[in-house]
Amino acid sequence: MPPRTQPVGSADEHRYSAADRAYAFVKRQIVSGEYDGGTLISEGEVSAAVGVSRTPVREAFLRLAAEGMLRLFPKRGALVVPVSADEIREVLDARLVLEEHAARSAISAGRHHELAAELRAILAKHDDDGSPRDAARSTEIDQQFHGTIVGAAGNRLLTGFYAALRDRQLRMGAAALLRAPSRYDAILGEHAAIADLIDRGDADAAASELARHLAATKAALASL
Repeated sequence: MPPRTQPVGSADEHRYSAADRAYAFVKRQIVSGEYDGGTLISEGEVSAAVGVSRTPVREAFLRLAAEGMLRLFPKRGALVVPVSADEIREVLDARLVLEEHAARSAISAGRHHELAAELRAILAKHDDDGSPRDAARSTEIDQQFHGTIVGAAGNRLLTGFYAALRDRQLRMGAAALLRAPSRYDAILGEHAAIADLIDRGDADAAASELARHLAATKAALASL
């Protein structure tokens, strides 16, 4: 009788599935601020949290190190790389260029009323289920708000570039809200003002309000 064999690829599929799970878990912890910058995490603690062996955790660490989120220390674990002042400046400067252009494009094309309605619907999510304020959830809604503005330009290249900043934005936003909860109400007010100015079709005022909003975000992050 021929020996029983394992289905082709099943071992690899299981291993990579475990690595993906470990990667998703660690990345979520970093982006949400649960693993703060400067935190040293071990393969063992992630292995226990995810329910996988250390080998897929090691693979996950390597992927996140390549993305600049972790710095590896053999036999000690991985250090969560803190968000740097340069990274904050570069991301927010890029966002300002994209969002100002997108808001002006939407207004010029006559899509401002539609865009304003979408933005207000997103803002309503902050209180739509009566749940307490949560930094990760609020930051996700913030990203949706700004991503909708960029998407209104109808430029797939710009939308793709903005999407590439998503993880960095979420991490920065969560860090700011965890340390400065007063930013919740300030952000809501700034977002409402942006939506109102876009609805009015005032491109210059909307661009100026976006610039003020992102400058306030930069100041809040710099204080960290």
